[in-house]
Amino acid sequence: MLPPLPVTAPVTAPVTAEVRLAYVLRHFREAYEAVPPVSIGYAPAQPQVVIRAVDHDFFATTNPYPTEPNWREWSGQHLPFFFDADPALPLLELLPGGGARINADVVSAAFYLLSGWQEFFSDERDQHGRFPYSASVQHRYGFVAVPVVNYYFDVLKTAVEHAAGQLLPPRRWAGGATWAACITHDIDNLYSAWKEPAKTALRKGRLLSFGRQLWQHFTQKDAWDNLELVQQTVAEYGAKSTFFFLPEHRKAANGTPNADYTFASVRPQIRIIQNAQTEVGLHGSIGTAWDGGQLREEFRQLQAVARAGGLRFHYLSWEPRTTPALLDELLFAYDSTLGFAEHYGFRNSYCLPFQPFHFQHGAAADFLEIPLNVMDATLHHPRYLQLASEEILPALLPMFREIERFGGVCTVLWHNENFAPANQRNGPRELRVLLEYLRERNVAFGTCQDIWTQTNNLLS
Repeated sequence: MLPPLPVTAPVTAPVTAEVRLAYVLRHFREAYEAVPPVSIGYAPAQPQVVIRAVDHDFFATTNPYPTEPNWREWSGQHLPFFFDADPALPLLELLPGGGARINADVVSAAFYLLSGWQEFFSDERDQHGRFPYSASVQHRYGFVAVPVVNYYFDVLKTAVEHAAGQLLPPRRWAGGATWAACITHDIDNLYSAWKEPAKTALRKGRLLSFGRQLWQHFTQKDAWDNLELVQQTVAEYGAKSTFFFLPEHRKAANGTPNADYTFASVRPQIRIIQNAQTEVGLHGSIGTAWDGGQLREEFRQLQAVARAGGLRFHYLSWEPRTTPALLDELLFAYDSTLGFAEHYGFRNSYCLPFQPFHFQHGAAADFLEIPLNVMDATLHHPRYLQLASEEILPALLPMFREIERFGGVCTVLWHNENFAPANQRNGPRELRVLLEYLRERNVAFGTCQDIWTQTNNLLS
């Protein structure tokens, strides 16, 4: 069951122009090393950088979708601009005396995408209770792999640089790197690699092969029980991983599987990988995105074994009407769930960590969202992209270049199940190709905890 759509003022705080401006400018200032004190706002306040206000009441409604965007060229990219009333006007006018005028409401457009407005007010959900990519404006207008909000910020940056008479350098990561990467693993299964080959052999009447699978299961280590191999593979490229563990092994009420292991059984593996300076986080089970009691219990179980501050929900479950409030209530430091399962790219059209919008409070949430950009299952899955091995890196290169351009974080999810050497589609070889590219581009590798720490340091 989905939570009911909140439509009344006591449940959702009014999203005024001031609220939108405060939320967007907070993130704009976090995207650069040091933003000078240039005033940015709408015309009545007479700021140095004037945003053209659009006369509309969209944010007083519960409509998930605004009118179709206009398309403009900026910095070599063809981009959608929502809330753009007069596309005949130049996008940016640099005025004598240091003033600037932006003739599209980039603040409202950035707020719409970054806040996840479309997800909060849409009733569309898939079989796993997720807002589907097919219902998104990113899919409708074809910009999922472009961090549009970062381009909106680039327009603002150009205006601020003119007003201040100085350049705004993008943020830097560990070691002075211009961008960062976070390699993660969701540990859903450890002991089930034998099942599918055994079922196939039995279905085809290959009894000898079926018996061999059973014998290997009872006498040898499962191929998916490979956490040390996963850690060592990533470490070869100078990276440290974040492993998200599932404390719940019982199926969800709708029959969706959770872990194939009990949490007690993996404590030795957790200790081993932690000794290799990896990070352990919570993989919240099905239903915990809206069940605070269960989420609290699973977090308690994990904390008893490993000090952890963040999570990613199983099946990328996320209910925008309840999840942000739960994470703030339980004092999670970060989440790394927000990516589309169906396509790589930017679910909130932004390539930096950010604070999701808390609609009930009308302000930014306390926890940090580290967006998920690419998942192994997305790249080759019967319902998703079905890319061949040699197509993966070429498909992802434009997205990687956008993240590097804006000094963002590239978050990758590769399940331990896909480290089997026989996997020639989205297996260890394909991950190695991505890791080699990231290393060649001098990315700063870090765990999710590292990204959270560095982001906090930049803001302090």
